[in-house]
Amino acid sequence: MAAIDLNAIRALLQAAIQEDIGGGDITSRAIIAPTATAVARYTTKQALVVAGLPVIEELVRMVDPAISFKALNKDGDFVVSTTAIAEVQGPARSILAAERVTLNLLQRMCGIATQTRAYVDRVRGTRALVIDTRKTVPGLRILDKYAVACGGGTNHRMGLFDAVLIKNNHLAFHASLCETVAEARKILGDSYKIEVEVASLAQLGEAIEAKADVILLDNFTPEETRRAVVQCGGRIPLESSGGITLENIRDYAEAGVDRISVGALTHSVQAADIHLRVIPS
Repeated sequence: MAAIDLNAIRALLQAAIQEDIGGGDITSRAIIAPTATAVARYTTKQALVVAGLPVIEELVRMVDPAISFKALNKDGDFVVSTTAIAEVQGPARSILAAERVTLNLLQRMCGIATQTRAYVDRVRGTRALVIDTRKTVPGLRILDKYAVACGGGTNHRMGLFDAVLIKNNHLAFHASLCETVAEARKILGDSYKIEVEVASLAQLGEAIEAKADVILLDNFTPEETRRAVVQCGGRIPLESSGGITLENIRDYAEAGVDRISVGALTHSVQAADIHLRVIPS
């Protein structure tokens, strides 16, 4: 799992701070002495996969450099309920100001990592990789995809700029799938692998003929997927997508595809249950 690029997310974190704290925490300013200090621990209320501790460390530093941060676990760890995963110490007003914005990001990222781990565990022992999609919260994609990696998933493209995926809406502008792939190769050369989405076994045949680098089987049933794997004969990596759930992902994996993309990893995740208990010091 690659380390997250903190330089790439500072503007995002600053926007989150401004959104929640704005000109300052007026509640704490009114009732907490400016000299008060505290210690606080981010503690789980459920079993989960840890994700986002470097992000939270950077976030509290941006709120107030006087806050010290100590990670008690590392990203990718599986922990049980009531586990303290990180600790902060410093000015009480600053810790309280950072509470909600840090919890919002930490809970989401741990939720994504935990859900991803469940999908990865379900296909364990097969050849299939669990991969993510672009179905992320706008502005949070880098965090969402990092959390997927923490859960053992594999990142697909970050955006439209770094990989080619020809879908049905692209094919509508060309006479054939083969023509579409040929046009892409003419313009892009060998700079990018070309993935093509197909909706039928007949279209799969066209994609094989076009020598696509990856073929996405869109909304195939598990039985259709098995037939597609046989038809492809290992010549081109196959990806299943559409209608994938925790209940049926094993069926797709056992059909023999190389990877399975799951939008639910990020588009409908449930935030993990974590709380911050602040104790005056």
